Amino acid sequence: MKKLALLATALAMVSGSALAADMPVKAVKAPPPPAFDPWDIAFGGGIMSDYIFRGITQSNHKPSVTAYFEPRYNVTKDLQLYIGASAESISFPNRAAAEVDIYGGIRPTFGAFAFDIGVWGYLYPGGTCYFGAPGIDFAGNFQGADCAEKALLNTNVIKKNLNFFEVYGKVTYTVNDNWAFGVNEYYTPSYLNSGAWGNYTSITGKYTAPSTLFGSSGVGMFISGEFGRQWLGTSDSFYGTAAFPNGIKYADYNTWNLGVAFTYKVFTLDLRYYDTDLSKGNCNAFTSDFSARGNITASTGTFVTPINPSGVGSNWCSAAGVAKLSFDLTAMTNLK
Repeated sequence: MKKLALLATALAMVSGSALAADMPVKAVKAPPPPAFDPWDIAFGGGIMSDYIFRGITQSNHKPSVTAYFEPRYNVTKDLQLYIGASAESISFPNRAAAEVDIYGGIRPTFGAFAFDIGVWGYLYPGGTCYFGAPGIDFAGNFQGADCAEKALLNTNVIKKNLNFFEVYGKVTYTVNDNWAFGVNEYYTPSYLNSGAWGNYTSITGKYTAPSTLFGSSGVGMFISGEFGRQWLGTSDSFYGTAAFPNGIKYADYNTWNLGVAFTYKVFTLDLRYYDTDLSKGNCNAFTSDFSARGNITASTGTFVTPINPSGVGSNWCSAAGVAKLSFDLTAMTNLK
């Protein structure tokens, strides 16, 4: 009887194990992937010892501050739409309060190629016209009572409204984690509302040092540079001279910059050298620099050029070194 009882117990155990093995096992569901949020916002600001744009100071070689705000919509990981606004403190001949930029565009990416295509508007609110009495240009056009009311001491003239826009296209090719190269193209039908078209083309290069360069400090470094050429058309009669009453053909020029930058978290310290090949006379004709000096009475003045008969010379296009400390954040990366 004992043997029969043991046999029955063994059969029951084997049978129970077999039945358990045949029972379906309920799979544990994996957590759902996080929902894709296409929206992001980039913003930042900075302070710089000089605000230079295409080799020419916008702040009379004085310090400037800047800030920007850029909402972005990522259609896919390789296609981004964006709009933005930025502002910079400036020191312009028409004494505009600031530069305010409104822009927008699209950034598609194809493998190692990143494109950026858009429109950029430059606004200069609070400007004043400086022309001088009787307010009539060399072509015989009356520029208005407000322009006739005020004049710059060095005989330069400047419009109240300098607003303009550019369409642009940029492409960056990323070779690897260290090297990247780019080409940029900008066009406007009226640069600084002068009536002269403008076309700017440049090439850029950037070398990013290995992240281990400064050990585990978190400090990064990159070296970057740009070489560009600004082509310019003929102004309207407001900027005309006795020899060119209907407007002057601005001098085309080359510009370049080279610098080294150090990064830490969201901060960047950029140390950069800028220069152009514009003469002081042609620089003055293009910028209407209110601080320009020179021989303003004799036709043989040091800085006389065909488009700058006054002989006033400007250093706004001369070599300059600039230090800039900035911060840049994105909501998705830095605020989560």
